[in-house]
Amino acid sequence: MGKIVNLKIVFKVISRNLFILSAALFVCAGVAVIFSENTLPFILSSLISLAIGLTFFLTTRKQSENVTIHRKDAYLTVTLSWVFISLIGCLPYLFSGAIPSFVNALFESVSGFTTTGASILTDIEILPKSILFWRSLTHWIGGIGIIVLVIIVMPTLQIGGYHLFTLESSLQEKIQPKIKAVGNRLLLIYIILTVAEIIFLLAGNMNLFESICHSFGTVATGGFSPKNTSIIDYSPYIQYVITIFMFLAGTNFVIHYYLFKREFKKVKENEELKFYAIVVFSIIVLITASLYFTMNKPLEKSFRDASFQVVSIVTCTGFASADYLLWPAFAWTIIFFSMFLGGSTGSTAGGIKMVRHLMMLKNIRRNFRQMISPNAILPIRLNNNVISSETNRSILTFIAAYFLVFLIGSASLVLLGIDGETASSSVATCMAGIGPGIGTVGPASNFAHLPDLGKMILSFLMLVGRLEIYTVIVLFSRNFWGK
Repeated sequence: MGKIVNLKIVFKVISRNLFILSAALFVCAGVAVIFSENTLPFILSSLISLAIGLTFFLTTRKQSENVTIHRKDAYLTVTLSWVFISLIGCLPYLFSGAIPSFVNALFESVSGFTTTGASILTDIEILPKSILFWRSLTHWIGGIGIIVLVIIVMPTLQIGGYHLFTLESSLQEKIQPKIKAVGNRLLLIYIILTVAEIIFLLAGNMNLFESICHSFGTVATGGFSPKNTSIIDYSPYIQYVITIFMFLAGTNFVIHYYLFKREFKKVKENEELKFYAIVVFSIIVLITASLYFTMNKPLEKSFRDASFQVVSIVTCTGFASADYLLWPAFAWTIIFFSMFLGGSTGSTAGGIKMVRHLMMLKNIRRNFRQMISPNAILPIRLNNNVISSETNRSILTFIAAYFLVFLIGSASLVLLGIDGETASSSVATCMAGIGPGIGTVGPASNFAHLPDLGKMILSFLMLVGRLEIYTVIVLFSRNFWGK
């Protein structure tokens, strides 16, 4: 960490990302042709992305391929990549006039690429189909970007105990010399899940366009829907299909990798997967009981609504099958606290992540046991591996940092005149990448009414939460820019 960042490496990586973004925008121009819509917003955006990418590429083309990427370079590269793609991503909204305000367009773009799903749009269905497709595609691009980031990049840098999510250190040893091969398999798994969901949704009589958009939003745990009412008006079959795929998308992709490799024993032994399933099922049971006994809903309807909303919130997807603010206070209070859970590490879900909560509980249990047996040596284990004190400390520090940022963000919005309920849930939902919150930003509302400065703060918090806090915050430290 002693070197000043190598900007050539940083811009070289960003140039590749901008080339991919340019191609994605060009695909959307094709979608505009299919629906007889204006292609100019996408062509212009694609050319701008390509021009900036080429500029960065040409200025770094003499950079050696074998140069080592240091931690400083990686921190800056990851953060600037998301900033650049978010800025380019808002251009189609501006050029088409779909979202004429820069702040609103940027908010929608950041929300898309960070797979948050928070929106400033008041009437989604009046927008051109090509814009809605781009909006959903930003989720899908951001989702695969996060998978590559947390499975390949972050463990290598040992950011925040990130090598934990791999289940065992041996996987990282296998990944290091085969990064491209593993990356290709992860992309294949991601595509398979997307295509499988499209097929299941088509089988439920959802049209192709909506099936693709909803699948992009589900597998990336994003939550943008091309419908004003999200998933509320769809059939029970559609809601169950999306619930299942949200749960799969919130599962560690290393689990999918092991299933792909037919290493079932490693899947069975994974503690985070068991904890994830138990937590989700337990919350579903509580809310189902609440809806059934206090609102007199039929049991199947209570179970379906509870299952959908719990999985949607825990995996940080943000789709809605009901307005949970109309539920009993007990139920939506649980929903609010579920915003801090997050799905599994190494998934497209946001939030604190299940493995960190599991580790925190293991620490609490160890402390109680240590009080009874002060001289006992009680190591903390995960998946039969002893967790080092350094890794354990970094995980607990992350949780503390997460809540500190949450408190600062909430206080900032309150100072702007936003009520406490809306401010706290807005920050919680944007940091975790969920989308809807409580108060005036619930599932039946949006973020359009918030002041511009509030939207900019939330956009920043989306990036901070999505990139695991340290990656962004470290850039603001004096030591980072020193030699």
